[in-house]
Amino acid sequence: MKAPLNRSKNTDWPELHFQDWSDTAATLHLWTQIIGKIRLVQSPWTNHSWHVPFYVTARGLNSSLIPYGGRAFSVEFDLLDHQLIILISDGGKQKIPLRPMCVADFYMKVMSVMKDFGLSVDIYTTPSEIANGTPFEEDMGHCQYNSEFVTRFWQALVQIDRVFKEFRSRFIGKCSPVHFFWGSFDLAVTRFSGREAPLHPGGVPNFPDWVAQEAYSHEVSSAGFWPGGGGFEDAAFYSYAYPAPEKFADKQVKPNAAFYSKALAEFVLPYAEVRRSISPDETLMTFLQSTYEAAANTGEWDRAALEKQLPRS
Repeated sequence: MKAPLNRSKNTDWPELHFQDWSDTAATLHLWTQIIGKIRLVQSPWTNHSWHVPFYVTARGLNSSLIPYGGRAFSVEFDLLDHQLIILISDGGKQKIPLRPMCVADFYMKVMSVMKDFGLSVDIYTTPSEIANGTPFEEDMGHCQYNSEFVTRFWQALVQIDRVFKEFRSRFIGKCSPVHFFWGSFDLAVTRFSGREAPLHPGGVPNFPDWVAQEAYSHEVSSAGFWPGGGGFEDAAFYSYAYPAPEKFADKQVKPNAAFYSKALAEFVLPYAEVRRSISPDETLMTFLQSTYEAAANTGEWDRAALEKQLPRS
């Protein structure tokens, strides 16, 4: 018998509809890009851009430790008390309240605090992966912040992070951490077959082609969660393969609510379907496993060498 999950109840999963907080989500997305780009320029490059994401914590999203000469610092979006917390290894600490505030003002506050602590960092201020994005220091159009929906979003991430980590634990091949990418504003986990992939075509807005090509240098089956927008207008889980094997899109996956989106070129499962199921953890795990199997089987992965057999009782 497979080891049981730390199962949640569907009441643990918050109701989350993108249309209720889309303006707030857009603002928070850009705020995370500012902090993410600080981590980007201060961290050594790691394969597939694994040096840039955030991680889900008991209070929000954290950058992990960022080097700065002989010092180091970390930045956390506390999405319970709604404050940005900057901690420095020499004991420095500063908080910036998270409230309705334009991106330009948030950018100036962050950079001012950093400078006061002797942490001067120059970043490229045009948003990544957003077409026609306004530079942070000029953006007076994104100013919304609804704390209730931000907390709901984080509460959803807490549940999803747990299931994604359980899914990750079943694979002994190369696999990414479970991490939150501020460029695409999604939580993701990616498995690798071990084989090289054809050169990625690039073409992502404000995202260098060489970065996309390095990110997809090897075959992957990737799954994730995004809160909405960008082709699917509500919170949803996704799963795709790169390169997509022949007949991948034709595979039947589970649960029944999951479907293949030709527009997105990936399988999709609405978050609401997981939330209202009898066992959200098992529903989500079923989607993750069946879509991975669709990729691995059609792509002829060496599953026996890559997958972990859980203990049996």
